[in-house]
Parts: sequence; structure tokens; C-alpha cells
Amino acid sequence: MNCPGGTLSILKQSGTVVESRATVSRMKNFWLVKQEPSSYSWSDFVSERGTNWTGVRNYAARNNLRRMRKGDEVLFYHSGEEKAVVGIGKVTRTAYADLTATEGDWSAVDLAPIKSLRRPVTLGEIKSEPRLRKIQLLRQSRLSVLPLASGEFRVIVRMGAL
Repeated sequence: MNCPGGTLSILKQSGTVVESRATVSRMKNFWLVKQEPSSYSWSDFVSERGTNWTGVRNYAARNNLRRMRKGDEVLFYHSGEEKAVVGIGKVTRTAYADLTATEGDWSAVDLAPIKSLRRPVTLGEIKSEPRLRKIQLLRQSRLSVLPLASGEFRVIVRMGAL
């Protein structure tokens, strides 16, 4: 039987329930967040050991923030001139009200750095990698918070480890 967050197993013996257990297994999700390095760079993020990811004012990006779960992994992308994935972070607090919003229903999450990529993975490299041809970064380039498939995440991390 399906239940939120996992599967509920009920074992019966002669019509009587003898054991009930919930198996809670949630697959980790993967994300990409974009930031202009002149406003807040990867090095700022690392030196502060994390941040409140506030200021998102796009409904699709806000909804993506709300889908993030603690422990999900996040690629940090420098937008603007650099256009490259530069590091890996993780979600440390799920969505809550964005206190920087003066009006509207906006959300924030807390993120912390895990590690820098050995080398940045540029947008040009992402575009030229056949395994990334369906990545949302290429289809919704203006969106600041994007979901990634686990395979897309792994490919980019491997590219940054070379």
C-alpha cells in the first residue's frame, strides 16, 4: 500500500494483522541554483558556510524551492559573464516564508556548501554534452532554480572533476 514518503507493509496471518511497518524512503532530489557572482559568489557562499536563499521572485522558481527537501543536493551556477557550474551544495532547511518579500507569497530555503568543483563546467560544455541535451538549464535559461535529473547532476559533477 502506498503512503506519503514510502510504502506501508501489512503482514497477515490467518486474517489477523501480525506486523505493520512503514518504510520511509525518499529519493534525493537534485537542483541547480543560479546567482550573479558580483552579487553573491560561490566564494561568498563558502566563506559564510551557507545562506538563506532569498529573493526568488518567479513563480516557477518559487515552486521549485518549495519542492526542495533537506539533504537534496544543489549545483551552484554563476550566471552573468561566467556562466558555469562552480560547486555543490545541499539543502539544510526546507521552504519557509521569505522575509525579504514586502508583498506576495514567496519562499526561501537554507543552503550550505559541500565542495567546489575542481574546475568550472561552462554553459558551452553543458550545451555540447549529448547526455545533457534535455537539461532545463538549456530550455528555461532565465529560471534561477531548476530541477535536475540525477543523471544530469552526476554528468556535470564528473565534468567538473576532470
